[in-house]
Amino acid sequence: MGRATDRRNVLRIDLGPDGRVVRRPDNLAAEEPLEIRVGPAGPARRRPLAVTMRTPGDDLDLALGFLLTEGLIRSTDDVHTAQLCAGTETPNTYNVVDVVLAPGVPEPATDPARNFYTTSSCGVCGKASIDSVRTRSAYRVADDPTTVPAEVLAALPDTLRSAQRGFDRTGGLHAAGLFTPTGELVVLREDVGRHNAVDKVVGWAVRERRLPLAGHLLLVSGRASFELTQKAWMAGAPLLAAVSAPSTLAADLAAEAGMTLVGFLRGDTMNVYTGDHRISC
Repeated sequence: MGRATDRRNVLRIDLGPDGRVVRRPDNLAAEEPLEIRVGPAGPARRRPLAVTMRTPGDDLDLALGFLLTEGLIRSTDDVHTAQLCAGTETPNTYNVVDVVLAPGVPEPATDPARNFYTTSSCGVCGKASIDSVRTRSAYRVADDPTTVPAEVLAALPDTLRSAQRGFDRTGGLHAAGLFTPTGELVVLREDVGRHNAVDKVVGWAVRERRLPLAGHLLLVSGRASFELTQKAWMAGAPLLAAVSAPSTLAADLAAEAGMTLVGFLRGDTMNVYTGDHRISC
């Protein structure tokens, strides 16, 4: 497996009063492709399903989270084995995850209208239409009675940021964190892609048999897009919060699902776009 960070020599230019021009090493967040192969048990070769640009690390979580949030599996019981493979690179970079489905689980159908290549910046890029990316959650998050004090919610971005080890080194990684309503950080994952960070959290929950994420909230370090809202819904999380803005489709989907969607969670302020009954002041 590749490294999550790498060092490059840069020319550092400081135009301040005591400015200098120096050459020095700098840490960069790694970005490498990960191919996810899926198929039934037996001698048949697993077929490539998706390629995503990601930061190496927690790749099995990423693959399982992706499969669940795309509606291709429902739980860890749908997976027989998942393992990193060497692929064809020389030297081996382990940029392939091979997933063997449990007996009776249907193999994903490849839809020509749905391109599963994703960049690290946009998990929906390349897909033909909104209809082709819509998936339905198995969980009724609208019935989740979880409430979170606004004061607890306001403190979560600082908690998330203080736990971002990769961001400390590179300044270039997004984060997703799963929290309890009392503000306890359960798990955090970082990645150069926002959607990958969420998939890594969901994949962790799949492996740990923690689904649905009822009674928890998901916090992301960037904006709340349609896809991130959909991933939170697929995992059964009743509340999604973001330090930046949501999109119109994200707000529409959250309202449809009965989720609480919070944006611009910064300092002492926040905007609650849907599900404000879960935020206690």
